[in-house]
Amino acid sequence: MSDQPPPAAPPPGQPDPPGPHSGGVNPSGPHPDERGPTGPPPTGDSTGPSPWGPPPGTPPGWDPSVPSAEGPPPGTPPGWDPSVPSAWGPPPGAPPQGWVFPPTGGYPIGAGPYGGQPWYPGPPAAGWYPPGLDPADRLVTPPGAGLSGWFDRCAGAVRRGWRLLLPILLLTQVLPAAVLSVLSLGLDPTAKWETTAAEESTSLPDTFFIDLATMFLVLIGGSLLIGLVQAVGWAAGTWVITRQAAGEPVSLGDALRYGLRRALGLWGWTLLIGVIIGVGVCFCVLPGIYLAFALSMAGPVYLFERQNPIGRSFRMFHDRLGLLLGRVALVAAAVIVGTLVASVLEGVGSAPFGVDPLATPGSAIGVVLVIAVSAVLALPAHLVQLVGLLVTYAEQRAQEGPVNAAGLAAELG
Repeated sequence: MSDQPPPAAPPPGQPDPPGPHSGGVNPSGPHPDERGPTGPPPTGDSTGPSPWGPPPGTPPGWDPSVPSAEGPPPGTPPGWDPSVPSAWGPPPGAPPQGWVFPPTGGYPIGAGPYGGQPWYPGPPAAGWYPPGLDPADRLVTPPGAGLSGWFDRCAGAVRRGWRLLLPILLLTQVLPAAVLSVLSLGLDPTAKWETTAAEESTSLPDTFFIDLATMFLVLIGGSLLIGLVQAVGWAAGTWVITRQAAGEPVSLGDALRYGLRRALGLWGWTLLIGVIIGVGVCFCVLPGIYLAFALSMAGPVYLFERQNPIGRSFRMFHDRLGLLLGRVALVAAAVIVGTLVASVLEGVGSAPFGVDPLATPGSAIGVVLVIAVSAVLALPAHLVQLVGLLVTYAEQRAQEGPVNAAGLAAELG
């Protein structure tokens, strides 16, 4: 018990004096026996005053239960009522837990579908590129760079690699084509048929079918062998362009060795694709043109991915039809123009030597020179085809997920 007398009661009409048991505020701090509002929020009337007081930054005198004369603050969702409790849930429109930007379509963060919807949300904004892509990559055109970015990388590949690409294409594309042209002239039975028709009155020479079958068999066999040699050049050129873009050392010998190592598989797939396109051409030509475009990525797919080149090429073509069709159409137009120019010049230059240009040494030398020059003039068409399809394939890979020149060089092996 205390010796002090109890405090006197205040006169009527006056407030209670401050003290530990009064309703005022104790300036010395809370009393040990005092209890503040603890535990979960009240479940009663949500419009009543909160025991914790208004949130920080609330204007003086603000009452959430009284509508403001100036209307709700900017950015308030339509129909939102501050007097209605939110049941402690997230505000409307909040992204679900685990949501990331950019959306990945259900794939792990940083990886996209290998063939399907893009792994980034539409065309990127100016100056922004999906993570994992270098906009300055010398081989891979990032999404949104457009046709100018594609042209820049094609031109850069030619500038960096022409010293190695020219001898590779001369050995594997130009020289085999010239040899095949000379061989076809030597096997052409037209001159013998004309002589026989002038001497005899028969409609067809006696050796007509034998000569025709011999010429076709030799040309088909020669084309198959030349296709194998050309596969060496495509693989070697792809190796040079990719490694140069990644800043890795290259040499002619290493490129040809790589081409020899990968040529047999590439040649086999090329033969199968040629048969498929040939069958399509037999059905009113248009199916053959469609198949040629749809299978244009099969060669690079085999060299880089080593599996299912036909299916992957079809998927790339249909998933990004406009993008792939436009690039391949530009490459095809350049190849057709270059090939036609060389063929016309060869035909015009060979005409003065007659139907049997190999009959005399002088005419033989002249027609061989014409064929050689025409084959060299077709060299830019081979270069455009190699570079254009390779850069297009790298761009398609960038549409599917993060990739760069170094990673593509590692895939080549």
